[in-house]
Amino acid sequence: MKKIIVAIDGYSSSGKSTMARQLAREIGYLYVDSGAMYRAVTLFALRHGLATPHGGVDVESLVSRLPEISVSFALAPDSIQHTCLNGEDVEREIRGMEVSEMVSPVAAIPEVRHRLVALQQGYGRDKGIVMDGRDIGTAVFPEAEMKVFVNASPEVRAQRRVDELRAKGVEVDYDEVFANVCERDRIDTTRKESPLRQAPDALLLDNDHLTRDEQMQWLLDRFHEITK
Repeated sequence: MKKIIVAIDGYSSSGKSTMARQLAREIGYLYVDSGAMYRAVTLFALRHGLATPHGGVDVESLVSRLPEISVSFALAPDSIQHTCLNGEDVEREIRGMEVSEMVSPVAAIPEVRHRLVALQQGYGRDKGIVMDGRDIGTAVFPEAEMKVFVNASPEVRAQRRVDELRAKGVEVDYDEVFANVCERDRIDTTRKESPLRQAPDALLLDNDHLTRDEQMQWLLDRFHEITK
């Protein structure tokens, strides 16, 4: 069976990372969570006072320190892929609300995107990869053989995010999460550098009312149609 690149794009908290990770496991492909890479850079900025929820991002200072930032992935003892920032496992930290509030402004910085896109393209050099994000099918791998755009209502996505965080022991307010989802949508779709949009040749997956099993079957069916 020929190896291909699977690009899964979509709105924040649409479930694309979960389905991309599971799809990669099912078909034996490498999985790369591009959003986690932007979250790691955001965490670096927060830790070093280069970004604050109320003060925005010190773009010039962050850009000057990009060479200090190394983002990688490693399998944890639970066999789940974790994100590492300069060798430190930061998977839990990057999923918190503080990072969520700042990741879209950081990800909108052209120099940040250029640096991470180059890393992401390196992962896909030999194909056999599933990558999810905001611009995978439009900017990172416009030549991807399988492109999927995931959509769900802001209300559904906010509730999914609340459930995910509470399952991890993080108590959050639904209204706060909903406002964050809507603001991230605004920033992601209006930024000048690689805005979030559905590629013309991407398959649309509206998963408002689909179970995880139904989503996975849909993805597997499309994958097998393309690779047969």
